[in-house]
Amino acid sequence: MRRVLLLVTCVATLYPPFLSAQSDDQQDKSESSARASEESSSKDTRVDLSPPKDDEKNHPMSGAAVSDAKEAASDVQELHPWDPHKAAKDVEVGDFYFRKKNYRAAIERYKEALIYKPNDAIANFRLGECLEKTGNQEEAVTHYQEYLKILPHGPLSQDAQKALERLEARNPKASAVSAP
Repeated sequence: MRRVLLLVTCVATLYPPFLSAQSDDQQDKSESSARASEESSSKDTRVDLSPPKDDEKNHPMSGAAVSDAKEAASDVQELHPWDPHKAAKDVEVGDFYFRKKNYRAAIERYKEALIYKPNDAIANFRLGECLEKTGNQEEAVTHYQEYLKILPHGPLSQDAQKALERLEARNPKASAVSAP
């Protein structure tokens, strides 16, 4: 009996605060919904983007500038993303093909690396090597020269110089024409 009485006393003392907390929550919700109905939402807010009344009269050449900007925007050329990670992977795969003596596949991978990172010295040097091995000496000279332009004192600069001298000895006209 004592336990029941104690339980009823505890519930009676605890229940009124719980009841008042619930009513406070309900009151807060009703106040916030009332505030929400008074304020406008951002979706309903519209910004007027139309030009001012006398805009053409005050700025007579502004229409020509807008049309010039639209024409210039239509002359957009295709851009390739600069992705050094993709370029490094293409060089790595190109090296694999080079070791397997599949020079044509290696050439394609080195060219693709140069699309994603145009000033890649290693890709230029290795592409020069592949082109030399496939007999395209003029283009090989160009890529060896590119390597030397990017890294004149790089780790492969002596090899690039030797390759240029070797190619010049084979075909002096091609080297003289494509020299920078």
